[in-house]
Amino acid sequence: MRYFIKLKTIIVGLFSAILLFSCEKEVNKNLPVVETYEVWDITQTTAKSGGYVITDGGLPLSARGVCWNTDTLPTINNNHSTESGGRGEFESTLKGLQPATIYYVRAYATNRNGTGYGNQVSFESGRVRAPDVGTTLVSSITNISAISGGVIGYDGGDSVTAKGVCWNTSTGPTTEDFYTMDGGGDDEYVSEITGLSGNTTYYVKAYATNSAGTAYGTELSFKTLTDSAAAVLFSPILFNSNLTYGTVTDADWNEYKTIQIGTQTWMAENLKTTTFKNGAQIAHGIDNNIWPDYTLDLFCWFTNNVAFKTNYGALYNWYAVNTGNLCPAGWHVPSSAEFDTLITYLGGENVAGGKLKESGTDHWLPPNTEADNESGFSALPAGRLFSGEFELLRAAGYWWSSTGSSSEEAYYIAIPGNDDTANTDSAAKTSGMSVRCIKD
Repeated sequence: MRYFIKLKTIIVGLFSAILLFSCEKEVNKNLPVVETYEVWDITQTTAKSGGYVITDGGLPLSARGVCWNTDTLPTINNNHSTESGGRGEFESTLKGLQPATIYYVRAYATNRNGTGYGNQVSFESGRVRAPDVGTTLVSSITNISAISGGVIGYDGGDSVTAKGVCWNTSTGPTTEDFYTMDGGGDDEYVSEITGLSGNTTYYVKAYATNSAGTAYGTELSFKTLTDSAAAVLFSPILFNSNLTYGTVTDADWNEYKTIQIGTQTWMAENLKTTTFKNGAQIAHGIDNNIWPDYTLDLFCWFTNNVAFKTNYGALYNWYAVNTGNLCPAGWHVPSSAEFDTLITYLGGENVAGGKLKESGTDHWLPPNTEADNESGFSALPAGRLFSGEFELLRAAGYWWSSTGSSSEEAYYIAIPGNDDTANTDSAAKTSGMSVRCIKD
């Protein structure tokens, strides 16, 4: 009897152990339970979805995320994301999509027992549209050519295969009119407009093409110089043939004539370098609107037209002057005191201007009073950029000194065309003016 009771106890215990193991095994077979979120932020190539892990199946999660495919019921054998974490909410980015395509998405979570999937949602990826393109301001206008270009703001969801500018003498130019071809891609580009006629108004627009079609930027207009004006404006500088000039070269390998005036040796041409003597590039401020507030180095050509470079040089803000690296090695931007020395040597403010100015009216507007270029300085009226506006080309010349007059202004010398004076004054350091270098 005793043995029977013992055997019964063993059988009952064994049965209980089997039952407990069976229950534990059943629990361990549980997969995670997941909810799939709807898709948002849909583009042609990407989208966002996510989900919520309601239960982890009683085991730690090894992965969670979303899977997607163009067929229904996607699994982790298809495209999928992998996010860390356990129960709760998560977000995933779907990448590598094809435009205008239906996709199916399911959230998933994986534990040791396997992968559980959420409900299926679907969406259509974005459709390709024509690119967004902006037209670059027209510059470097001569009687026969000009420079423009474009900026691709968005490629429309597909590669830009062609871009350029188109122009005509009537409004609404398209690629059916005159146009440039500047390759593909979504980078900013510059286009040279050629074959123009003098004294003519043209209309220009940037364009960009992808698989959805061709888009155009804002239409701009410009007028070419007259043939005679271009011939005079860009005619060679008139130096004083009775004097002996030296030369100096800047960091861009531009060569300048130099002249000794009293105890000083000056450049006889306006500086045109785009590179500091230490090899660093000077920032090109082609957007006039940034000049009034910009407190780092800038340069530009008058009206952003590189055709003015040869004769008139560049316009610089005072912050470029203040670097101490603008002039060639062994040269520097003159102080206001050094300008005073020059003016005094030439007879004072009331007469020095005439002795400094290039003679004639090729580059100066009439009357160019008392201009005889006795000094050999060959001053040219390159105008200035003030408050974002170009002004006074051929009417007056302005040259920075290296001397600041306040936290916001610095001294310069001004030479007008309607009298023979040369005066110092101060202006905002953000202005664009010419520079003449003086030898150390």
